[in-house]
Amino acid sequence: MTLFVYNSYTGTKEAFEPIKPDTVTMYVCGPTVYNRVHIGNARPVVVFDTLYRVLKTLYSSVIYARNITDIDDKIMAAAKAGGETIAAISSRYATAYFDDMAELNNLPPDIIPYATDHVGEMVAMIQTLIDKGHAYEAESHILFDVKSMSGYGKLAKRSLEDMLAGARVDVADYKKYAGDFVLWKPSTDEEPGWDSPWGRGRPGWHLECSAMIEKHLGNTIDIHGGGIDLQFPHHENELAQSTCAHDGEPFVRYWMHNAYINIDGEKMSKSLGNFRMVKDLLDHYPGEVLRFSILSAHYRSELNFSADALDSAQKTLDNLYGVLRSVETTDVDPVIELSDSKVYKALLDDLNTPIAIREIHALAKAMKSASGETQQRLKSELLKSAALMGILQQDPDEWLMVKAGEGDLSDIEVENQVVEMQQARQQKDYKHADDIRDRLQQRGIILTRDGWKRG
Repeated sequence: MTLFVYNSYTGTKEAFEPIKPDTVTMYVCGPTVYNRVHIGNARPVVVFDTLYRVLKTLYSSVIYARNITDIDDKIMAAAKAGGETIAAISSRYATAYFDDMAELNNLPPDIIPYATDHVGEMVAMIQTLIDKGHAYEAESHILFDVKSMSGYGKLAKRSLEDMLAGARVDVADYKKYAGDFVLWKPSTDEEPGWDSPWGRGRPGWHLECSAMIEKHLGNTIDIHGGGIDLQFPHHENELAQSTCAHDGEPFVRYWMHNAYINIDGEKMSKSLGNFRMVKDLLDHYPGEVLRFSILSAHYRSELNFSADALDSAQKTLDNLYGVLRSVETTDVDPVIELSDSKVYKALLDDLNTPIAIREIHALAKAMKSASGETQQRLKSELLKSAALMGILQQDPDEWLMVKAGEGDLSDIEVENQVVEMQQARQQKDYKHADDIRDRLQQRGIILTRDGWKRG
């Protein structure tokens, strides 16, 4: 089986081939931990967690790293405003981030490097760039000289002039060129800082990922992922630093970027005030609903996130879990192969999750009307392929009982229980059928000759 991914650098979909035949290295940019994370932060985590699961079916070793930025001007400002230490605020929000992402059924990465643990590696990389003529010192700052690198801008597919016009750059007198970016900046006595050959200071944001990748994954990695908002300037600058530090050696083989999330049709942004914090959403929906909603659109397409979309995802999962509950007595084959699975094939095609979800519906429909070995095979395929997307792994009874405890049963839930009751009667399991009838009546559902109605 071959995985195809869209490479942002080349602008084409390519067959994936790792540097080493049986080992894959993947790095995804993590959050700056100064607040709870919003649903836009969750999208790359869900996307690349799904890719991680798929890669693990193809290769014996997959090393997935996702960093934590625990030193940044935003963290410093939040700490000052709250009267806390930087370490306290970054530790608290890093833990909150891990909790939120776990609620969305994400597997933990293999490596979680923290920026503050790698300042020594960053200082060493800066010195290398200076020695090679790609960085310079000016007024206690160290800056990367973008004009020293041929091909700067290839990832973003922009010229220097276009990038300068479209970026928020600090136009300082000490820069050789306005687009040069900071590798090291001085710290005041009140600010956090580290000793360096250029005085006490702290690293620039772009530098940390290059240094952490070099330490944990090597000079060249297979996959670098993140949101499309990071393509420029963050990833462009990572590419410049690492390529120049390693004498032109390739930095990343496949760049992958997920698209934006829109909130009720508008691009999510701080200026619009339409951020949706994951924690707030989890107060109203299970994490699997958020995950399913994220996966309902292809990762390279913009995703419209709304209450209607979440309600639709909830109803879809209720329906699928209802179908699984109707076949709960059917055993699962734990060693079933997925090579012929249409769900798996869709995921191998650049993580085409909308097609994969469509095929899951087809499997559920076929499974519901099948019996015997055919039903067992279909159920096994459905559960194993859905696991690659991080969905449908909970106990159906628990899922639907939790939902039932939150309020009235939805129409889909009632329909599923009525069907289950009818199937129990056909199988002469009258006790199970009576139990379902009693539960429905307790919830105000009246069964009629033509169907059911609410009491």
